[in-house]
Amino acid sequence: MARYTGEEALRMVLDSDEEFNLSSEEERDSHDERLHFEDRCRKNGAKQSAAKRAKANKQPTLSWKTETDVDMAPQALRFLPTHEPGPQLRPCEAHTPMSLFKMFFPEASVSTLCRNTNAQAAKARTKGCKYKWTDVSISELYHYIGLLFYMAMVKLRSIRYYWCQDTLFSVAFPATVMSRDRYRTISWNLHESPRSEHDRLFRVRPLMDTIRHACKTIYHPRQNLVVDERMVPTRWGFKLFVLADSSNGYTADFAVYTGKNNFPTGHGLSYDAVMSLLDRTVLGSGYHVYMDNFYTSPKLLTDLFTLKFGSCGTYRDNRKDCPRNAANALTKKSVRGSIRWIRDGHLVFVKWMDTREVSVCSTIHAAHTGDTVQRVKTQNGWRTKSFPCPAPVTAYNQHMGGVDLSDQLLQYYTTQHKTMKWYRKLFLHFLDIAATNAYIVHRELYGTMSHKEFMEELITELCDVSQKMTPNQTSVGHVPIPGAEQASDATAGRRICMLCKAKSPKSCEPMFCLCFMVLFQ
Repeated sequence: MARYTGEEALRMVLDSDEEFNLSSEEERDSHDERLHFEDRCRKNGAKQSAAKRAKANKQPTLSWKTETDVDMAPQALRFLPTHEPGPQLRPCEAHTPMSLFKMFFPEASVSTLCRNTNAQAAKARTKGCKYKWTDVSISELYHYIGLLFYMAMVKLRSIRYYWCQDTLFSVAFPATVMSRDRYRTISWNLHESPRSEHDRLFRVRPLMDTIRHACKTIYHPRQNLVVDERMVPTRWGFKLFVLADSSNGYTADFAVYTGKNNFPTGHGLSYDAVMSLLDRTVLGSGYHVYMDNFYTSPKLLTDLFTLKFGSCGTYRDNRKDCPRNAANALTKKSVRGSIRWIRDGHLVFVKWMDTREVSVCSTIHAAHTGDTVQRVKTQNGWRTKSFPCPAPVTAYNQHMGGVDLSDQLLQYYTTQHKTMKWYRKLFLHFLDIAATNAYIVHRELYGTMSHKEFMEELITELCDVSQKMTPNQTSVGHVPIPGAEQASDATAGRRICMLCKAKSPKSCEPMFCLCFMVLFQ
């Protein structure tokens, strides 16, 4: 057994006291950490339980109701447009297709277009392009636009066929307006704006702003408006957000999508696109706006109602703040015509079972007002049957077709054709908007001319020709005379036939000359 002196024993006792003090301090620290952790857990649990209680308290108030329950529509917004809906023109003045088109495509814009086109041609010639060029004038550029509309009405396989005279489907009109080479050189050098470093639409910005301003001022839309997207066909496509009048398809405003950076509010692209098109200072208040499920959200409809715009549209169930309560909701086994709805302030969410489930949100209508739709039943034979239909669905189907009407009118006589330049595609689409809106305004003023007749009159005025042109007559002096003696000393340098353009040492034989056959067709 080891023996220690008094000093060694005292030293050992002191060391053990220090170790005991250190261990007790560590225990106190760990105990304090445990207390802090328990406090945090209690606080988080309290927050979670409060959120669950709030959600539990909210769920019963947002239960789905059926068509037998009565719903009250929100107070109707008073319709107060800034101008009387319709054309904003003097009724005493006579307006031709040409004059209406020039309101959307004025001479000031054409003058700018001519100046930039001439500058681009001069720049190309300094780089070595070897084609003939004379500066284009305003009247000549209107002739060029008239040919674009003519090609929209008379479809041929290629541009060169419009000037080709030796084919079965040859046409004579384009050659009377300008030559093929002149048309091609103008197309190559067509420029609307000089280069800009910060604007992605610098090529078409001046013309686009002019047409947008004209769309807002020449015609004031009626109460029901439609917001939808439109694609300009290119290799990748240009998306346009369009505001149209539901009654006639008039394009009231549009915006070209160039990236999410142009919509900085933080509420999403669909929210910002609608807000950028609805200008209360231009339109007024009390308008009804219809849209599809790309745009509809409770946030957007609530903010539009604050701005005195009623709105209605289909919605996606996964959108933020849309009801997801499964209590009393529609199922796959729900019968056709079943209706479920939830009222949340000014918003009403409606679900309707047709061939599939349809979801609509509105700040204009009541959930169900007794409307019905006709459907054909084929299970037990062909017979028509009526089914209940929610009021928002009926109004949506009635007014949402306005943008389809606008696209349909644009596609009837579209100037779009294959081209390598992206800004040329937009330029042609702006021409389509100007011509279609001019036709709609003319129809609102007079209503006597069809779309085809309007375009024909516009082409003749743009090209400065008469609509009733006399056909080319074959020269009587070209008819071969039987028995006529041919000069034996004729040389190869004699004049070429004016009609067939054939240069040959052979003389025209009676009844076999191509020009002779043309004469007696």
